[in-house]
Amino acid sequence: MEAAKVPRQRGEQLPDAAVRYAEERHWDVCPGTWLEAVEGAERCSCGDARCAVPGAHPAGPDWAGQATGSGAAARRMWSRHPRASILLPTGRAFDAIDVPESAGFLALARMERMGLPLGPVVHSPDRRMFFFVLPGAAAKSDGLVGKLGWRAAAVDLVGRGDGHYVTAPPTRIGGRGAVQWARRPTTANRWLPDAEELISPLAYACAREAADARTRRPPGTLS
Repeated sequence: MEAAKVPRQRGEQLPDAAVRYAEERHWDVCPGTWLEAVEGAERCSCGDARCAVPGAHPAGPDWAGQATGSGAAARRMWSRHPRASILLPTGRAFDAIDVPESAGFLALARMERMGLPLGPVVHSPDRRMFFFVLPGAAAKSDGLVGKLGWRAAAVDLVGRGDGHYVTAPPTRIGGRGAVQWARRPTTANRWLPDAEELISPLAYACAREAADARTRRPPGTLS
């Protein structure tokens, strides 16, 4: 079997990265919106001056149907809009467990010490982290967290599956910065872990972060 190459991150252009993901990881990719210069400022191509994720969301309702796993098709798509963001649909080659940044780094360090198998991990400038796992995680993450004694929604742990996506490096989200790999795709992590293998340290870290947030909340503030 041909080894999976490590996608370049620093200095790599969006079209090249999209093609790499399709050809080397066999991930479906879809071009999203992009950033445009308008009157000396950058705005999202969607035209909404108050866009929540400028330059980093689907360009239309049919985005999932446009996603492709072909490198040649990806190159054609990005040739039309070279600055388009890269969206990776979940529920296909992988699902993602979406957690707050602080909890994600805490869990990542713990899992590495434990020697747990890990897939790629995306770090978004929106202060979220996405742990890639086998498809099916989204459907069972709530139940798995519940067995540990927490509610997934209460600790801010979200399973991303069919109908969702992960924004891939080196996409830039407005002026907040670029999406990066906290743990890059490599030959070693081509085979993804199941949700059961990661849910305990992730849920624990999320619960700890949620408890710390409640402690930091000023008295009298509504939860």
